[in-house]
Amino acid sequence: MIEVRPGGRRRIDRVLAPDYVDDLEQRGLNEVRELRDEAAQEETDLSYLRRMLHARIDILRAERRRRAENGSASVVEELVGILSDNVVGPASGSGRYQTREPSRVQAHRRHVEALVSDVDLSDVMSLSAEKLEAALRVFETEEESVSTRRKQVQTVVDRLNEEIARRYREGVASVDELLAAERDGQ
Repeated sequence: MIEVRPGGRRRIDRVLAPDYVDDLEQRGLNEVRELRDEAAQEETDLSYLRRMLHARIDILRAERRRRAENGSASVVEELVGILSDNVVGPASGSGRYQTREPSRVQAHRRHVEALVSDVDLSDVMSLSAEKLEAALRVFETEEESVSTRRKQVQTVVDRLNEEIARRYREGVASVDELLAAERDGQ
């Protein structure tokens, strides 16, 4: 479960702290952008973690389906199709185009692997029905937790983007100043 620790030092703790978006109107535009960028990076990392969990869930569900249908092809033989089904299917949820790369790839991989440390997904056919179902429950529960936190972070990103847009709309911020700052490398 993705826990948020009040007063914690991790990025998710900061982004989801109740006061993260307090008094935005009094903060400088650069500070609001920095907060938005930090929150957007957290969203990217949570999205990456969620995709990793989805892949494992898809593999386990495919094995469960193979068993129910008395299929002969191994999950490994069907892996490309299993993992591409969600890619070409209809979008669901509140996905967004990500312009950032995940910043904690190895940590996310270790986290997912540690969830069910005794389940080897490279040989799901050898899992007992009980182990298969238990692993699936663990991954699904974790995916729900990650999705919940991701939605919370998206709300923060949206609030920060709204504040930035408000400033431009009301003339408090200027596109010319933004372009000049980018040219100057600030």
